Amino acid sequence: MSIIAPKATTLDNNRTRIGIIGSGFIASGLRMAVDNQPDMQVSRMLTRRNLADLPAGELFTNSVDDLIDHSELVVEAAGDPIYGTDVVARILEAGLPVVTMDAELQITTGTYLSTLGYLTEAEGDQPGALAALHREALAMGFKPLVYGNLKGFLNLNPTPHDMDYWAKFQGISLDQVTAFTDGTKLQVEQVLVANGLGATIAQQGLLGYTSAEVDEGANRLAEAAHQIGAPISDYLLSDRNAPRKLPAGVFITALHDERQAPALKYLKMGQGPYYTLLRNYHLCHLEIPKTIREALVGTAVLLDNSAKPTTSVAAISKTELRAGTRIDHALGSFEVRGEAILIKSMPDHLPIGLMRNAVLKHTVEAGQMLTLDDVEIPETLAYKAWQYTLKQAI
Repeated sequence: MSIIAPKATTLDNNRTRIGIIGSGFIASGLRMAVDNQPDMQVSRMLTRRNLADLPAGELFTNSVDDLIDHSELVVEAAGDPIYGTDVVARILEAGLPVVTMDAELQITTGTYLSTLGYLTEAEGDQPGALAALHREALAMGFKPLVYGNLKGFLNLNPTPHDMDYWAKFQGISLDQVTAFTDGTKLQVEQVLVANGLGATIAQQGLLGYTSAEVDEGANRLAEAAHQIGAPISDYLLSDRNAPRKLPAGVFITALHDERQAPALKYLKMGQGPYYTLLRNYHLCHLEIPKTIREALVGTAVLLDNSAKPTTSVAAISKTELRAGTRIDHALGSFEVRGEAILIKSMPDHLPIGLMRNAVLKHTVEAGQMLTLDDVEIPETLAYKAWQYTLKQAI
């Protein structure tokens, strides 16, 4: 599966000009989705690629200033927290609202970036889908206990050969398919949900119960949340021996007013006391225009990393890493993966989103959680933003 880069179009002054950061799967898909919207148009796409390698036209640019000058709102989908932080900071400082489909950026530097202007995660990916379902649940009187993601398969240490095959088969980058498979993307998403929706995590790396049915697994997670005494962000893993996989969606398991129990039973919601609201799809770039419209009229932020986050995603070594090893990027790499942690318990952890162009100071063992003292990383705005975030968190 591949998405062809867009050609230039004539801009219409009656339609809102939307800039996009990125030129990959999400960005290119959004470009085509916006084509079908009567009230908006893509005006610029910021890319780090050589413009000579892209279709001729006016949409693609390498200039942040050009993006800002020709946009009324910008959607960020670069998938690189270091680069994304630099660009988003400039856009927010220019007074433009920013919509992201980039949970990695949000959990790494979103707390700082939100101090600069309007920044929200979009509907479409699991965090935004859960935030939208959260709004609906509260409006109906539910009291959420579990914000759940549904995962079909995990392999914490996949091989490059397998990941190369699946990247080509699915038409997405090697980094992306690896981060999906080793669970890093899932951990990142659920940390953003925990921070943004006022939940916590039950344990490092999440519980991730294997289940053949959503309701059964969701009730087990709800029991765990009940024991903790707080809502949790977690996931269910599809039972490979079950006749059907769990749907590719999200769910919220919640309590409700006991007086509504007979009505909820009649409405096929079960016996209670736990009730599960299932959204059995998330359509990525196709849903972003909904959030764009909300941002343009100043609707409250759908989801962000919050002013005082409590959870983060730490880098965990997949194999022994020798002193002097250079890691160009950690997200979706074969050297490290990410696990959700409580910041107050491990304030010196190395956030996986910061691990770019990093050099190991000393050898670390397989399965070891890396700390900021284990690596040399460049001084970037993202690193400064994380230092700000850490102060807010602890």
